Amino acid sequence: MNFFRSLYLQPRFYYAGVGLVVLFGISYFVPPLFGIAQLGIGILVLLLLLDMLFLYMGRKKIRASRILPEKFSNGDRNTVSVEITNLYPFKTFIEIIDEIPEQFQVRDFSLKLSLNAKDSKTIKYPLTPFKRGIYAFGDLNLYTSSILGMISKRYRFDSDQNVKTYPSFKQLKDFELLNFNRNSIQMGVKKIRRIGHSMEFEQIKDYVQGDDLRTINWKATAKKNDLMVNLYQDEKSQPVYSIIDKGRAMQMPFNGLSLLDYAINATLVISNVVLKNHDKAGMMAFSKKVENVIVAEKRSSQMPLILESLYNIKTNFFESDYSKLYATVKQNITHRSLILLYSNFETLDSLHRQLPYLKAIAKNHLLVVVFFKNTEVSKIMEQKAETIQEIYDKVIAEKFAFEKRLIVNELKKYGIYSILTAPENLTVNTINKYLEIKARGLL
Repeated sequence: MNFFRSLYLQPRFYYAGVGLVVLFGISYFVPPLFGIAQLGIGILVLLLLLDMLFLYMGRKKIRASRILPEKFSNGDRNTVSVEITNLYPFKTFIEIIDEIPEQFQVRDFSLKLSLNAKDSKTIKYPLTPFKRGIYAFGDLNLYTSSILGMISKRYRFDSDQNVKTYPSFKQLKDFELLNFNRNSIQMGVKKIRRIGHSMEFEQIKDYVQGDDLRTINWKATAKKNDLMVNLYQDEKSQPVYSIIDKGRAMQMPFNGLSLLDYAINATLVISNVVLKNHDKAGMMAFSKKVENVIVAEKRSSQMPLILESLYNIKTNFFESDYSKLYATVKQNITHRSLILLYSNFETLDSLHRQLPYLKAIAKNHLLVVVFFKNTEVSKIMEQKAETIQEIYDKVIAEKFAFEKRLIVNELKKYGIYSILTAPENLTVNTINKYLEIKARGLL
């Protein structure tokens, strides 16, 4: 049975068979062709038997293995490798059909290559997941044929391999290359002009030209009879919480990723940046109730803890309950902290329903509300309207964009900071805001 399960007739065999059928049909009118057609059948059967002999002599003449990364990075290109070794004493032609996880919805995956005798080759192909979770690979199928091309023999390898898809740790590695310090100016992160200083005293030093006159220490100046200034340094070990709304408003997808997954990826990166800047990073997520709570700490195990918590965020996209969020924040976050709230508000009315809770949180903490531009609406606004319907669509799009700007102004009115960003720019804009707040000593 295994013999017949692994045996597949190639198109070349069918083409030859169709040709012989046509030749037999013509031989009805041209009798001399009948003998040639019979000879053709004999040759076809002989080639078929020879091909079987070539491909089925010995055991396991093809070796292959699928090499998966330890984990996939959500929203990024991940590379899968297939190593193949040809143990046949002749050149073989191989078609690779890998059973890719159902989340990718790829039903026509096929790679073709040829291998010389006793040769090896590694084939790589990219996969870009858009959901967190476990991705199950099926069989790695190799269909091998000889130069005769009458049949192919199927080899099966590496069944039931699983890989977990985590929040975008590749972004995390990219941003680790940045040196976030007082004078940092690197790709994607703008330099922030300092307009103040924090109140953590470091030392008294001699005045030099350019020092802030407001920091002159008059008592020390009088004792030394020379201008002396207080030197301050950035306050460290300040708590920074990323709070993710996993309710209905975060279900909207852009470029394959939902707003929730954009927020999860940004939370992972900003937590790493916070820890690199010697602050404390924490997080929580909420919809109908508050879950995935990680207390802000500065320790070596904090990033793995946050990564695992972000991976485990699950939601049914219910309506978010901001009252429970406020109660949890008041009970669990006792020190003044920077709170980055990832949510989305499409209209001013939707903001007003939650504004009392946002104002209550902002009384005791520095609250930054992060919400999203609708890039599809922006595309409509940029298009030239030529018909009445397109003009109508453009007016509606401009109304939605104007509502977003009104939300920013409304939050500003109550002393709540905000970030209005396109989903793909979320991470960089959030880091910029954090660096700006640190530079201005607002926390």
